[in-house]
Amino acid sequence: MMRKNYYQKLAFMVTLLTILLIYQKYTSREKEPFPDIKFIAESSTSTHLLSFNPNSLDESQWQKLGFSEKQTSTILKYKKIVGGYFTSKEQLRKCYAISEEKFNELESFIVLPETAEKSFSNTFKNVKKEISITGKFNPDRYSVDEWMKIGFSEKQSEAILKYKSYLGGSFISKEKFKDCFIISTENYQKLEPYLLLPEKTPDNFKKMAGNMIGKARIQYHYFDPNHLNKEGWIMFGFSEKQANTIINYRDRNLKGSFKNLEELEKCFVISSEKFQEMKPYIKLSTVSTKIENIKQEKTDFSKIDLNAITFKQLVEFGLDERSAGSMIGFRKKLGGFVNKQQILDTYNIDKEIVQKLISMAPLDPSGVPKYTLTEAPEEWLKNHPYFKYSADKIIYYRISNPDDRKIWKFLKLKPEYEERMKLYLK
Repeated sequence: MMRKNYYQKLAFMVTLLTILLIYQKYTSREKEPFPDIKFIAESSTSTHLLSFNPNSLDESQWQKLGFSEKQTSTILKYKKIVGGYFTSKEQLRKCYAISEEKFNELESFIVLPETAEKSFSNTFKNVKKEISITGKFNPDRYSVDEWMKIGFSEKQSEAILKYKSYLGGSFISKEKFKDCFIISTENYQKLEPYLLLPEKTPDNFKKMAGNMIGKARIQYHYFDPNHLNKEGWIMFGFSEKQANTIINYRDRNLKGSFKNLEELEKCFVISSEKFQEMKPYIKLSTVSTKIENIKQEKTDFSKIDLNAITFKQLVEFGLDERSAGSMIGFRKKLGGFVNKQQILDTYNIDKEIVQKLISMAPLDPSGVPKYTLTEAPEEWLKNHPYFKYSADKIIYYRISNPDDRKIWKFLKLKPEYEERMKLYLK
């Protein structure tokens, strides 16, 4: 019994000692430091960007860079205008859909030369280095040939005209002319003193620019949508597919004719803006007017002066609306025909039918305005088809040489051009 109590006490002491040792071990351990907490800030957009070539981006990729659908569309149109390829960061910066702030954000990631000069020689071959100007001129009136004459290559000249179209058909100002990426700083400095353009761009140009981009300058004339064929609709700015849709809508859905303007307006490929643009020129025929035309006596074309013949009479003779409109339009620009050959030289006419007409109808040129080179009004010179490309030179030369014979010597025109111009001179 004594022994049993002894062992029980011993076991108790060992257990107690063990507990004390374990307690001492854990209480004497140094506290481990709590790990630092780091907050990761949200990365800015630029940290996710990789280097990119803007020439290889499609619409969705531009939008991923933060541009709206409208901005993206403008950037891609600008790319086409400059020849389908961005040649430098300097050129890309000029796209007004890209703000200065946005460009600065992207600039370090853009894989393009800084300026056009570094890639210019690779993009345009056979560049003429020397630019020569003989007098003041209006760049809005220059053709490809005339840009080539002063020293630009054919591709450069075409690109200059594309840029003008991008601006809406006019360079607007010297500031905008300077922005043309084809024209280097050195060449601009040579051209600037001779440019007949305002110094500054109008304040409202940027607001207007969005509407001007891509809009063709269409010359409307009176037309009947019930008689217009596919080529006629295309001439008014519609695509081939849209023209076919309009004709199918008229011939199938409306059984061959538009009965009123509302039916034409409802055609889904004709936007409200486009309809309002065309509306003043629409002369819609109805069944009753067709019957009246049949009852009317036919015109005696042997007594109709070709300088007084009307659009309606030309259609009556057999010309389609496109040919009739072209002939009337050209006559108006000339101020009247001086000889019958001019009528045959009109663009977009049916020459076979016109030949029959001019062999029958008389031409009286007595009412056609004519001037001398020294007395011709500036507006007349700049708008007349035969004079407008030489108008600025004529105006410039006659200031110090008010003599027609001297001006002809300075102009140095081809004989055929001079012959045409003299038809309208006293």
